Amino acid sequence: MEIRKSSVQDLGQIMQVYDKARKFMRENGNAEQWGEDYPSAELIEHDIDKMYLCMSEGRIACVFYYAAEEDEDYKEINGKWLNEEPYGVVHRVASTGIVRGAASFCLDWAYAQTLNLRMDTYSDNIPMQKLLEKCGFQYCGSFERLGMDKWMAYQKI
Repeated sequence: MEIRKSSVQDLGQIMQVYDKARKFMRENGNAEQWGEDYPSAELIEHDIDKMYLCMSEGRIACVFYYAAEEDEDYKEINGKWLNEEPYGVVHRVASTGIVRGAASFCLDWAYAQTLNLRMDTYSDNIPMQKLLEKCGFQYCGSFERLGMDKWMAYQKI
């Protein structure tokens, strides 16, 4: 597998991956996190320079957002981050399911870029919570987004 930056030409395929991810989330007890239309094509196009594709034999195995930047939602959590050093973030991880371990590969790649990485997931997203713990992330607390305190904050240092 290899990681490459996405481009506007990848937008259609990226949106197909997210459609499949929303279906998977609904089928696994997590219908609220992304609802019916998150992330939107407009959001992905806006963030295209921070979107990455994990490729396997010419096919997309996973998509994700990565940037070495602060996240406004992470300023105040009900808990405590492992440190207050500059960090990178990963968001919107979605696997196509064609290669086992693709999401782990992406998280390992992101961590190699920034040895201080923060992520979050929804409290109903058990598969992502298990993945984060398997990849060495530690639960740091919760925070509010969209009027709900159901977001779980994780960090790996």
